[in-house]
Amino acid sequence: MNLYVVGLMWVIGIALLAGGLAYLVRKIGATEGVVENNEAAGQVFTLVGGLQAVLLAFVLISLFDGVSAAEDGSYQEADSLVAAVWSAKALQATDVAPEARAYVREVIDQEWPRMQAGEPVSDAGWDSLAKLRTAVAKSPATDDWTNNQKTEAATQLWQVYQARQDRLNAASDDGVNSVVWFSLVVGAVMAVALPILFGGPKPRTHVFIVSILAATMTMLLFSTQQLQNPYGGGAQVGPAAFQSALDRLR
Repeated sequence: MNLYVVGLMWVIGIALLAGGLAYLVRKIGATEGVVENNEAAGQVFTLVGGLQAVLLAFVLISLFDGVSAAEDGSYQEADSLVAAVWSAKALQATDVAPEARAYVREVIDQEWPRMQAGEPVSDAGWDSLAKLRTAVAKSPATDDWTNNQKTEAATQLWQVYQARQDRLNAASDDGVNSVVWFSLVVGAVMAVALPILFGGPKPRTHVFIVSILAATMTMLLFSTQQLQNPYGGGAQVGPAAFQSALDRLR
């Protein structure tokens, strides 16, 4: 099912549930003294809602930064690989470019689908990268210029290694841990429950306010859940960098 349809169903469903609960409380609950409780309930709601907003903002900003870092890291890895191959051309290392293409295809065809599914990747990519390092290391360098090119190729391969490790770490990370999820969910429930204690002359307006607040909390929690894996869910950082690198390595 489409991601936006699922999100909309969650938002509408929780909004209707919260609105129905608010209606029942106003319809069959005791209303005497409810209006007088507005000031006390409002002070508590300000504290709970403020803490919930700060926590949600912190988590969402961290996840957004993680998605941006994952995308930048993919381009860093792909660009460094291309730079290593170009530097190795001066060394007459004929097996570097084919091995680099094999590495890119492994990343695109095998690793990326597994990262999107949250599954561990195989060691084939590491093996291919080790073969690249060996091919560069055994290439002869006869003068200062070829020595510089060999050093540059080795440096770029090291950057590929670092970017690859960061990518796999991000893909295997569980995202928001269970303690933070507990705080987010319980805080959202309390933030929605408190306005039900508010009173006023217009029940419809009260129900509408509670429903909007519940819909907003649901939308933010759904966004948090979708951004946990930068390579899957709603984030969907793709292998565009490696597809571009494959074109440059042909």
